[in-house]
Amino acid sequence: MSHPFAQLTPDTVLDAVESLGFVSDARTLTLNSYENRVFQIGIEDGVPLIAKFYRPGRWSDEAILEEHQFSLELVERDIPVIPPMVIDGRTLFEFAGFRFSLFRRFGGRAPEMDDPDHLLMLGRLVGRLHAVGAMRPFEHRPELSVQAFGHDSLAWLREHDCVPESLRPAYFSVADDLLARVEDVYQAHPHASIRLHGDLHVGNLLWRDDSLYMVDMDDCRQGPAIQDLWMMLSGERDQRQGQLAELVEGYNEFHDFDPRQLPLIESLRSLRLIHYSAWLARRWDDPAFPMHFPWFASERYWAEQVLTLREQRAALDEPPLRLF
Repeated sequence: MSHPFAQLTPDTVLDAVESLGFVSDARTLTLNSYENRVFQIGIEDGVPLIAKFYRPGRWSDEAILEEHQFSLELVERDIPVIPPMVIDGRTLFEFAGFRFSLFRRFGGRAPEMDDPDHLLMLGRLVGRLHAVGAMRPFEHRPELSVQAFGHDSLAWLREHDCVPESLRPAYFSVADDLLARVEDVYQAHPHASIRLHGDLHVGNLLWRDDSLYMVDMDDCRQGPAIQDLWMMLSGERDQRQGQLAELVEGYNEFHDFDPRQLPLIESLRSLRLIHYSAWLARRWDDPAFPMHFPWFASERYWAEQVLTLREQRAALDEPPLRLF
């Protein structure tokens, strides 16, 4: 089976960039990205550019352009994100059947999430992001829902026989039970849905010039505000409580944090665990995935998932984090 990027050759990448008027020096560096394909392209008489080629069939043009518009809306308000380049009034281009965008190269290092000052700054950044995100909803991008991330993911795993036969009863039993509990939590804690980054983990943050920058808005979507905060919490409960306090202190400077969303944290973690396994399964025909995630096809992976989901089910019955 031909994978989506089979025809994206190095020459095609260079020709696509040059189709927009740039002159390449033919130096290309493949950057770490699995969902899309991202390259650093050397430019004669200029700094290198980043070319991002979107996975065919994943997003509509309207959804990609809505992501771009959100990034540009944030930049207009001096919120530090890395937007696509605007060339002749456009941000999304097509070449040889592939849609792509260009970005300016932007270096930095990972922030230190055990540093209270970095957590405070991150809280401010997310608060500013959400103040804009709450102004109006997305029209073409999806909702982070129990159906999409949970039930649809499990349905895919069931229908495509992704789980080893010996572990199917255990995996789907605990996953179904977990999702039923998540549904209960969602119903008990209704929340506002706003425009989010959607995948704000430390790998999508850069520390540069004493500032934090957000990168990779590819997964932006509607959802509860706590989605852009919970992945920064780690360690024992008292550690997570302290981290949360720093994040919320910064957040509240720019947008009101709703503590009624705190019980959603473990539900969102549960959805992410199930969605991640289904994401790997859906992409398995792309050679990059068996190459970089060989453990996914092993019984050990699924046995560990059974244990992880059982632990997560227990976590849903524990008292949620709270603000003092």
